[in-house]
Amino acid sequence: MITDQFQNLPPTLQALIATLLTWAITALGASVVFFTKSVEKRFLNAMLGFAAGVMMAAAYWSLLAPAVELSQGMTLPVWFPPMAGFILGGLVLWLLDRLLPHLHLGFPTEDAEGLRTGWKRSTLLVLAVILHHIPEGLAIGVAFGAVSSILHGSPASAVALALGIGIQNFPEGLAISLPLRREGMSIRRSFFFGQLSGMVEPIAALIGAVAVILITSILPYAMAFAAGAMFYVVIEQLIPECQRDTNTNLPTVTAMLGFAVMMVLETLI
Repeated sequence: MITDQFQNLPPTLQALIATLLTWAITALGASVVFFTKSVEKRFLNAMLGFAAGVMMAAAYWSLLAPAVELSQGMTLPVWFPPMAGFILGGLVLWLLDRLLPHLHLGFPTEDAEGLRTGWKRSTLLVLAVILHHIPEGLAIGVAFGAVSSILHGSPASAVALALGIGIQNFPEGLAISLPLRREGMSIRRSFFFGQLSGMVEPIAALIGAVAVILITSILPYAMAFAAGAMFYVVIEQLIPECQRDTNTNLPTVTAMLGFAVMMVLETLI
């Protein structure tokens, strides 16, 4: 249950608190490195599949569906704002994917994507996860900013979105710190870089919240934009990574489970 004190806070502060929590959960996942050097590959794939399911459900229930509803009564066709925002969100992430040097987990350094650079492998791995966290933070900020812009309702849906993203941030922190540890990095540095990937979420959340509060007319576009960015990350990064093993059924099942969990959160909160 959401407390009255939290509901009375400015949306920007609500978004900041929510993303500080998701950052803390990322750090909690990264802290596993203090207890073990590795986890079974099947477990990691299952967790990444779960994260993919949560993100897809969050993108629809918390962002796309409300964007369609907010487009009712506009001069443009009802489908245009959510479609335009969704495509633009994917396009921006595609451009970042092409430009920002990064390396996906499990790939050799020579397969790094983005502009060519001499940066260390550890830096490239962290940047790949940071690229993932940008749309998550933006989505939370837009969701909380929407509460103020719509001028009615409660931040329950935004809280559900933050909880869902927080849950799937745990395996993401784990997925960056443990590979770094296996490659010879010290425990403390592995943890530091693992939690560092979640630091971008509060920054992106503040940007998203402020944008939709200042310019109410862009709200359906902004919500769909965040959804499109999240879908791009799921399809381009999470699904390929969790399906690289021979046992593809397990991450598929956990992805459906993650979708179901997020759907339940949306209805309960």
